[in-house]
Amino acid sequence: MRRTDRHTEIHFNPGPCIHFPMADPGRALAYLFMALALLTVPASAGPQVLAGTIENDAVAVYSLPGLEAGETLTVAMNRTSGNLDPFLAIGGPEVLEEEFRERYDRTVETALAHATDPLVAIPAIADDLFYAWDDDSGTGYAAALTWTVPESGDYVLLAAGTPMEDTSGDYEVTLDVTPPRREGGVAVPDRLTGRVGVAEVTGTLTANRTSTFFTLADLFPGDTVYAYIETTGGDLAPAPALVLADYGDKPVRSANLLAPAKNASLQYTADSETRGSRLTVSRNPAADPAAESSYRLLVGLNEPAVLAGTAGPGGRTVILPPIVVKAAVELDQITDVDQKSENYGVVANLMFTWKDPALAFSPDTCHCPYKIYRSVEDFVKAEGTRWPEFSINNQQGNRWTQNRLVQVFPDGTATYFERFWVTLQAPEFDFRAFPFDTQHFFLRVDALYPEEYFVYADWEGRTVVGTQLGEEEWYITRYWTNVTSTRIENTFSRFSFDFEAQRHLTYYIFRIFAPVLILILLAWVTFLLRDYGKRADVASANLLLFIAFNFTIAGDLPRLGYRTFLDSVMITTFIVSGLVVIYNLYLKWLATLEQKETAEKIDRVMVWFYPFAYLIGLVVMIWIAP
Repeated sequence: MRRTDRHTEIHFNPGPCIHFPMADPGRALAYLFMALALLTVPASAGPQVLAGTIENDAVAVYSLPGLEAGETLTVAMNRTSGNLDPFLAIGGPEVLEEEFRERYDRTVETALAHATDPLVAIPAIADDLFYAWDDDSGTGYAAALTWTVPESGDYVLLAAGTPMEDTSGDYEVTLDVTPPRREGGVAVPDRLTGRVGVAEVTGTLTANRTSTFFTLADLFPGDTVYAYIETTGGDLAPAPALVLADYGDKPVRSANLLAPAKNASLQYTADSETRGSRLTVSRNPAADPAAESSYRLLVGLNEPAVLAGTAGPGGRTVILPPIVVKAAVELDQITDVDQKSENYGVVANLMFTWKDPALAFSPDTCHCPYKIYRSVEDFVKAEGTRWPEFSINNQQGNRWTQNRLVQVFPDGTATYFERFWVTLQAPEFDFRAFPFDTQHFFLRVDALYPEEYFVYADWEGRTVVGTQLGEEEWYITRYWTNVTSTRIENTFSRFSFDFEAQRHLTYYIFRIFAPVLILILLAWVTFLLRDYGKRADVASANLLLFIAFNFTIAGDLPRLGYRTFLDSVMITTFIVSGLVVIYNLYLKWLATLEQKETAEKIDRVMVWFYPFAYLIGLVVMIWIAP
């Protein structure tokens, strides 16, 4: 018989096969009595094997009742999954009392206050509190001990992860006693080692999000899932519907579908090991589509009190929470800003970190402090396909990757690093203030798994912008990160890296504004001439130069449906220069009519109005801008 905290297996051994020769009835009768004698002698029970799971710093407790003085216990604890570093201890019944826990805490605090090394203090505490204990005497990090019972009585076996380490996972304890017992096991699992747990969730369904689902922890044969849901907030609408499905999304139980009520429940007992079961909560068809539906959900593992809605949360993990993926971007270089195509190229590093218990491992399996995968393909092949796959939403064309690296630590923490070059779309360019504009650039990273599996978060302090971006025209004024959600049937998490940049104005000042100003002043100086024809020639030449400037500027920008600030400047120069040409020709006409004095009087006024004409024209152009 093999007793575990997951299930019980009973093995029948029919014993030796005995043949009865019919030719000798006396001998056959003797054989029959011999066989009956063999069957009535109890066989040795052999080693007892117990299995379980250590999570959330829990301790598995096994009672050792009725041990006899002089018996020798041989105990071994091995990790079977995760990064569990096994730890075994044998104590008296007092280890289950609250006073023992308080004594342990006080002893640890006192020892650490006077000891320089906690790695020395903890073993001394264990020697003082337990009859026997072990950490690494087995193979690798496995625990193993042999202990002789000093006096008859009841004892307790503790199985846990090594103190001061964040380890968890499945384990197997093998326990044997000398001299061997004829029947029954040595250890009896305490209730604390049972697979019992309750999770409580509250939420709201809306017209935009009509359903959600929860992934359940692994189920083993005999495990029973209980679920209870009710409306909250005084809403008279029926509670959401529940559907429990297996790993293939095949429904196995449902509640509140055909006869909607304000609360409903379901239960399901697994007949085989099941991974990836999902409990879906969806808006009830009888509910008002426009109204919000608030609910309270209880999900229990082997806890029938859930059906009444009275069970409190605690115990084993029942619902696997979404994995939080912290994201960051290191912007190293802006290779190009194509204003006509409204995109830009960057060289950057994208980094993720997340913790998934399924990735946990024990360092003694590889004799390494962490694992390195130099491609995503290698990581998926070794660890499975469940990783936070993503897509860059505003990517244009290929993303050229220099290298990718995945690092996995024993506690299940993983980091992903990718260095890449890519062209990104920037559809929010606004050139109205060009060249004094501030433009918004961004990188959108979308998760490919719904938020029920992975949720992005900001990796604080890791997003940075390089000091030498290599883009001479622009300089970044500020940057920030943001996490939002997008919805396409399901809800997906989105990580955004945004930054704003302004132009270096040196180019525009010395290549455009300064020459334009010189040309305007040059035209103004010609007002000192009395040869109105020469003045008209200069103004006409300026007009041609302004047109050339306009074509140069237009080559850098897309064909916009609105005017920029520089457009307003150039249009003003066109208009004023054109009016100056007309004005000088008019004065020349007056001079030919022997009205030169009249022309000079007008000119004495206009020579001072000329510079203001540009200011007035620019203000008008900006004011009437769309």
